[in-house]
Amino acid sequence: MKFELQLSQSGILENSRIKFYFPKLWLHLSQLLAPAANSNYAIPVWKATTGSTKFCGGIDAAMGWLWGKSSNGFGASTTAEEATEGIDASGLTAVVTGAFKGIGVHTARTLAKRGAHVIMAGRNLTDGAAARQGILNDIPEAKVEVMELDLASFDSVRAFAKEYSRKDLPLNILINNAGVMGNPFTLSKDGIELQFATNHLGHFLLTNLLLDNLKTTAQSSGVEGRIVNVSSMAHAWTYSGGIRWGKLNEEKGYQAMKAYGQSKVANICHAKELARRLKEEKANVTANSLHPGGISTDLQRHMNVLGAAMRLVGLFMKTVPQGAATACYVALHPNVKGVSGEYFNNCNIAQPSSNAMNSEIAKRLWDVSVEMTSK
Repeated sequence: MKFELQLSQSGILENSRIKFYFPKLWLHLSQLLAPAANSNYAIPVWKATTGSTKFCGGIDAAMGWLWGKSSNGFGASTTAEEATEGIDASGLTAVVTGAFKGIGVHTARTLAKRGAHVIMAGRNLTDGAAARQGILNDIPEAKVEVMELDLASFDSVRAFAKEYSRKDLPLNILINNAGVMGNPFTLSKDGIELQFATNHLGHFLLTNLLLDNLKTTAQSSGVEGRIVNVSSMAHAWTYSGGIRWGKLNEEKGYQAMKAYGQSKVANICHAKELARRLKEEKANVTANSLHPGGISTDLQRHMNVLGAAMRLVGLFMKTVPQGAATACYVALHPNVKGVSGEYFNNCNIAQPSSNAMNSEIAKRLWDVSVEMTSK
């Protein structure tokens, strides 16, 4: 991949790998070395090309002009509160998975601050109670509940959906945020490779079980329902062809990070195929996916040396409030009304990899996912 830099006043750090891997550091150095304060210094524009394809419309789309902002006023430095400023979400009910830690809890906090009734879903109810109390300490009037959900277990997903139905709650927003990353080869309780089971199949089943509620709520309230899949730019680094068809649960040939990328391709394809189906039904519900950005969270706990290195370079990564921004934007912002089947990065529509855009992969994945979650 070739990296190029356009800078209005200077070619400082031209073609430096620092600007891609450590963008905050690069920006700090660029500003430090830029011409005098009165000069017309401009945010740099990123471009990236590969031999055969352009990925994410270049690094300007992939990294979102990492610390600049686009024409809609949002960019990688935007926080969740900034992305939802002035939005009234009172009267809306949202489910956020993986809501007890990291960007999940901040997403739940932001939606609650805007007035939404938020159901925080996750595995460890002790962690959930602490996360909920943390939100209430900051926002005493927040409407937040905790429910148990283990996405690596189909029984747990079905139990969650049954309990949600029993509560007789409406559902306006579903944010499929939970995930695991870089695990050693492990099978879920249902005998499925853990990253694919947790990151994709659990959310696929959950979405299908809650979909009628989303449609009914949208129809009765007249408010568009929104499904948001939190994917990753890492979807570009997966197995050849995107999905290991026929070998999803085989240990031979398993590569932890490629398996993670595979699950993230699945998140995008799921949203795209679901969006197509919802449009055919003329349902007032949208489905989109997104890349939250590089964030040092508990997600990297299985990444050993690389994970430790990522924690050491926190200066060069997004903060948790910045990482939660795009999910909150896609879930609440009026700019996204009627937009469906898209992939977002830094609160803007971006272009995912060719595998993630492939409608045949999406349709096949849907059929395989139905079969695997029906057992």
